[in-house]
Amino acid sequence: MAKKKVLVTGGAGFIGGNFVQYMVNKYPGYDIYNLDLLTYAGDLTKHRNIEKKDNYYFVKADIADRETILSLFEKEKFDYVVHFAAESHVDRSITEPEIFVRTNVLGTQVLLEAAKLVNVTKFVHVSTDEVYGELDFDPKTFFTEETPLQPNSPYSASKASSDLLVRAYHETYGLPINITRCSNNYGPYHFPEKLIPLTISRVLNNQKVPVYGDGRNIRDWLHVFDHCAAIDLVLHKGTNGEVYNVGGHNERTNLAVVKTIISTLGKSEDLIEFVQDRLGHDKRYAIDPTKLEQLGWKPTYTFETGIAQTIQWYQDNKEWWEQIITGEYQNYFQKQYNV
Repeated sequence: MAKKKVLVTGGAGFIGGNFVQYMVNKYPGYDIYNLDLLTYAGDLTKHRNIEKKDNYYFVKADIADRETILSLFEKEKFDYVVHFAAESHVDRSITEPEIFVRTNVLGTQVLLEAAKLVNVTKFVHVSTDEVYGELDFDPKTFFTEETPLQPNSPYSASKASSDLLVRAYHETYGLPINITRCSNNYGPYHFPEKLIPLTISRVLNNQKVPVYGDGRNIRDWLHVFDHCAAIDLVLHKGTNGEVYNVGGHNERTNLAVVKTIISTLGKSEDLIEFVQDRLGHDKRYAIDPTKLEQLGWKPTYTFETGIAQTIQWYQDNKEWWEQIITGEYQNYFQKQYNV
């Protein structure tokens, strides 16, 4: 019996990279293909522990390169596609929005077309709670799968656009799909420009930690390992055509997150430096994950256990994030693959 082939796009990124490792280790009977263009946030060094396994394959390609993607799908005939690949940093989307449209919208359409041509069993599109816009500070209000899409940044607008394309390919062509929308992830291998790893790395180096505005913006934090388990469940048991919200039930202000990290590392809050607020900075995100929980998922990490584990991981893996900060990680592909 032929092994199932799973294509994971963006598998050199943070969430996709953790998912690739999760799948390679959990499903030795699946062949896991990691497709990534290796832009600034794509890091292959995280996969040193699996790159010799016989069910792991790496493909360097641009998801918006139609000819290459169609050729790859025709050759490999993937059974499943789990689509993480995206430009995802809000600040970068404000200064360079066209890059986000190309990758997140056009790239998704190219993948959908390829998936349609080879009749994939399931296409799981990994999206974000940011497509819903923002909530007020009322703790009783949450995003549900029925919340209207009201994106406020070029990043979230590009993700909402890709969500609608995925839905359209299901409704028009019958492509089997699911869409997941997650809250803010954290955990191992998080690229050091995002809030939690940025704070950890800067505090460990006794550098100032920038906090936007007054730091009162609230996010719901989800450990990346819990997210991987959720996507695995949706891939195998999600009802065709449905959207599932993935939330951690761990709401914190940005300032509280920074203070927790500083306190855990035994440093002074004098390291906090308030900076001009981000343009269009959403007040609050919070997800109601009841629908996914009814499918059989529950988060296993509280924020307290998850952030402690994450801080410890960054202390134990200083060489990983230091080579990210210096840019040395970008040479790994050339060295590993002799190109």
